[in-house]
Amino acid sequence: MTDKTRCFGGAPGKELYADYHDNEWGIPVHDDRHLFEMLILEGAQAGLSWETILKRRKGYKKCFHNFNVKKVAAMTDQDLELLRENQNIIRNRLKIYAARQNAKVFLEIQKEFGSFDAYLWQFVNNKPIINKWKSFKEVPVTTKQSDALSKDLKKRGMTFVGSTIIYAYMQAVGLVNDHLTTCWCRKN
Repeated sequence: MTDKTRCFGGAPGKELYADYHDNEWGIPVHDDRHLFEMLILEGAQAGLSWETILKRRKGYKKCFHNFNVKKVAAMTDQDLELLRENQNIIRNRLKIYAARQNAKVFLEIQKEFGSFDAYLWQFVNNKPIINKWKSFKEVPVTTKQSDALSKDLKKRGMTFVGSTIIYAYMQAVGLVNDHLTTCWCRKN
């Protein structure tokens, strides 16, 4: 694990984080189920470390019907209240209820655009933004694209989609490739 230079996750004991870095972060995603999963997880991460969320990912998968957007949109208040007792996820009421609200909006976007993927990728002209940062000090926390996407999602009724969360989401699903120039995952 330590034989590769990574943007993050290279320290001993960070294998889960390293696996996420090597196999997910910055890789373009076009599957609506996965796009929904990452939207829920990024919202849950607000104010916490990403590693905290990764450690609970299986819990989220179980609690939120393997991120089946239709099933999450149909969850009742009682279903959501029960999740507040589940130690396998972050038990913040607003974040839990946001999953259902965001699922409903996600479905509306799918209906309007044919897929969430088609909607999402238009914010980067349907191709990843590939940055060439040398250090994480250079990496922004928001961009004009994350601002625009965040604003549109909020206007449609989503919550926990501020520009900083959305920029992290864009990195997670490969709309933006922020692998440092020194990272082994860097392709160009």
